[in-house]
Amino acid sequence: MIRPTSPTAPVPAALPEEASASVSCFAPPPYWEEACKHLKRRDRVLKRLIPQFGEARLRSRGDAFTTLARSVVGQQISVKAAQAVWERFTAVAGPVPGADATLVLPTAVLGLRTEQLRSAGLSARKCEYLHDLACHFAHGQVHESQWAAMDDEAIIAELIHIRGIGRWTAEMFLIFHLMRPNILPLDDLGLLKGISLNYFSGEPVSRSEAREVAEAWAPYRSVATWYLWRSLDPLPVDY
Repeated sequence: MIRPTSPTAPVPAALPEEASASVSCFAPPPYWEEACKHLKRRDRVLKRLIPQFGEARLRSRGDAFTTLARSVVGQQISVKAAQAVWERFTAVAGPVPGADATLVLPTAVLGLRTEQLRSAGLSARKCEYLHDLACHFAHGQVHESQWAAMDDEAIIAELIHIRGIGRWTAEMFLIFHLMRPNILPLDDLGLLKGISLNYFSGEPVSRSEAREVAEAWAPYRSVATWYLWRSLDPLPVDY
């Protein structure tokens, strides 16, 4: 589970036309307070965990391409390494005038040579993945305007057709960009570790055991997952 550091300032309103639909809003989900009440009523562990993190909330960056690009960059490397590579990558891609420094545009990625991407510390395969992702967004091969009306599985099915995007990455996107409330990413090692430490005294946990624990969390399994990630790492989980 990659947890890059979140910027603290909102993006100014004046953006180039291409970026205008991708303004970082950092807004928490409207269901968060109700979800916390529900989880504290239904789960003894979360009743203890949730108050420990005060006003911290899941927040979306508001930019679909950037969220997915960050997930590709962070695959199979540590949190610290992922943040370092991302910062070098955004420096190479160039800042968007008037926008958050972490915002990256698909056209900017398509304008970079492989050698430039590799200079940021990206593997050859990740360079290919980022280029394919940028192509999908730049050429309208994803149905971003329709996602709000699509169910979770339909969005996952669309995203996994992009090279380098598997089910785990699609689930992270549903949590961190679309802020869907009931996602349970059973392939996430951080979630399994959080369940192991908080519910099973550190004993290994199977996917079926994790699913059983999570039955009490519905319809707010995304929120419970977020707090279990926080139990492992005090930094807010952010894409």
